[in-house]
Order: sequence, then C-alpha cells, then structure tokens
Amino acid sequence: MGPLSEPAIPQLLRELAPQVLGVLVRRHGDFADCEDAVQEALLAAATQWPAAGLPANPTGWLVTTASRRLIETWRSDSARKRREDNYAVGMPPPGPASAADDTLTLYFLCCHSSLTASSQVALTLRALGGLTTAEIARALLVPEATVAQRISRAKARIRESGATFRPPTPAERQERLPAVLHVLYLVFNEGYTASSGPRLHRVELTAEAIRLARQLHAQLADEGEVAGLLALMLLTDARRPARTRPDGALVPLAEQDRGRWHQDAIEEGVALVTATLPRATPGPYQVQAAIAAVHDEAPTAADTDWPQILALYEVLAALAPGPMVTLNRIVALAMVEGPAAGLAQLDAAQADPGLSGHYRTSVVRAHLLDELGRPAEAREHYLRAARRTLSQPERAYLIARAGR
Repeated sequence: MGPLSEPAIPQLLRELAPQVLGVLVRRHGDFADCEDAVQEALLAAATQWPAAGLPANPTGWLVTTASRRLIETWRSDSARKRREDNYAVGMPPPGPASAADDTLTLYFLCCHSSLTASSQVALTLRALGGLTTAEIARALLVPEATVAQRISRAKARIRESGATFRPPTPAERQERLPAVLHVLYLVFNEGYTASSGPRLHRVELTAEAIRLARQLHAQLADEGEVAGLLALMLLTDARRPARTRPDGALVPLAEQDRGRWHQDAIEEGVALVTATLPRATPGPYQVQAAIAAVHDEAPTAADTDWPQILALYEVLAALAPGPMVTLNRIVALAMVEGPAAGLAQLDAAQADPGLSGHYRTSVVRAHLLDELGRPAEAREHYLRAARRTLSQPERAYLIARAGR
C-alpha cells in the first residue's frame, strides 16, 4: 500500500474505470450488471483509498471488488438464470484488456444502435466519461431525473439486444460514430469549464477526451468530423494556461495573455482544420474548429475577425442549431453590429427554454447592457447569473463584474 493524495484519487479512478469495465464485460458479458458493479467498486475505492493508501495493483483491486459485487448480484434467482443463459450461448474468453482499445470499444458499445441518440450519450457519459448524473443533466440541458431514466433504460436495452464486448464492425462504427464524437465533445467541455465545484478546469477530463480523439483520428484519418473535433479540442485547450489567474480567478478571452497560449497545440489544430475543410463534407465540429482557429490566430482581441466568426456561426446554426449556438451567434452579432442589435436578438431568442433559465444567457445580457451604458441593469443580470452557476470561479468572476 502506498500514499495517494486525495485530489489524485478521482483522476486515477476515472482512468482505471474503462479498463476495469472492459475486463468484467469481456469475462461476463452482461454490461448492465458489470457497469453497476464497477460503479460500486469505484465508490468503495474513493472511500477506502484515501485512508488506507493505494493498493499495489489498483486495477486488480477494482476488478476483484467489482467481481465480488457481481457474485452478490447473481445470488438472486432471476440474476442466476440470466447468468446461466448467457454462458449457455458462449461468452468471450477472459483475457488481458488493452486500456486504449477497450476504452474506445466500450464507447462504441455504449452507443449501440438499439438505443436512442440521447440514451447513447447519457449512458456513455455515465459509464465511461466520468460525469455524474447531475453533470450530464447540465451538459444536456435536461432534468436530472430524465438522465437517470435514460441511463436505466439504456442498460436494459443493451442487455435485451444481446450485444457483446468486441470492436465494432466498419458499418457499426460508421453508424455509432456521431454519438461517440458527441460524448467526447461533452466530456471535453465539462473538463474545460467545469459546471460545478471549486475548479474552472478538470484537466483529467480534457486530457482523456483529447487522447481518445487522437486514437479515433489515427483510425479514421479520412473522417472530417473526427479531425474537426480533435482540432477543436486542441485549439480550445491551447488557451487554458491563460484562463485563470494564480488565485484561480477566471480571465475572459478578451483579457487573456495570448503569449501564454500553447502555440504547438494551435499550430496542430490549425493544420488539421486547413487540411480537412477543403476535402471533407462540412460538419459542426469542423465549423467550431474554424471559429476557434480565427480566435487563436488573432494577435490581440481587437484583431479578431468577428465578421468571419459571425459568418461561421450562421453556418453552424444551419448545421447544428441549439441554444448555445444561438447564444454564441448573438455575441458575434453584437461584436459586428453593436450591442443594441445583439440585445434585440437576445430578447427574441429568450423564448427558447434552453436559454430562458440558463445562467449564460444572463451573462450575455449583462455584458450587452453594460456596453449600452445601463450599469444598474447589467449589475442585476451579473448577480442573477452568479446565483445560477454552480462553478465557484465563474461565480466569483460574475460577482466581481457586478461590483465594477
């Protein structure tokens, strides 16, 4: 046993979870029971390891603990019968699991074609993405109870479908790829701007999302949206060193020290966008990557080509309309046509349920009111946004803006 700092435990468990789940599903076949058992093993580790120390073989510890949980589940008559039926048709033989291969294989399994798109995303985020049900609900802009129902039903559907743990066929991979990309995108976003808690970033999530996007790109080099997503992640994560001050306070994009941005990541991301856009069918991730490239290539905030960004958001709104796309397009419009034009469009968009109660809508409204010389109203909306966000760095930033 060895010492392990408490903040490092969640990151280690998040890294090990897909490996452990892969081992159990490979051996036993029942994804739903295996995923439940792994979640209980992770909870046990999170409780015991800070006090007892890190086991000599953390993966083995988790596999053993999860396997014991499976045995307890199988003691019931219905579960025992299901186990016997599974073994009667022959299960994949046990064997060592590759962390990288198993993770992607599990992503594609969770995005099984028998599930709806929303269920694919919810299940994968919970089982493999390291997000809680509450975090998934905030990412998808739906109630937490809805997410819980989707996950439960998705496990049942996978069980009923008889899906086994194996790499997807080319046809399955093509069919399930959009859902896998969407999940990686949401995992990255939660890591880049944590929806709750004391930290703005959860680097373990962004790093894992980038790692898996690199693997997908290595396997599917001709897929424009895979390249687009990887480029978007690199171009966005490149700004991370300048997004916070030493005390953890948030620094908005316009005020960031661009000399601290990771130039190698920017160069790699721009190269991916430049190579992909001319030859691939345009997709949302490619367009978002192009927007990120315009921001990253501007020497200063004042040099940002906002007309080009607005034009790209028009394309994005046609390809993948949604509340946050609408909001970001309004910001770009305000930068091109002025805050009054942006505020008028924000008023018109307020009817969208995804925008009406979201704290980011209040942030944009406050900024536009401030630009229009209406500080009292701006202060009210900054404080309203601060009350709604669960991110402590964002709350501190918004309260500070309200006090200016």
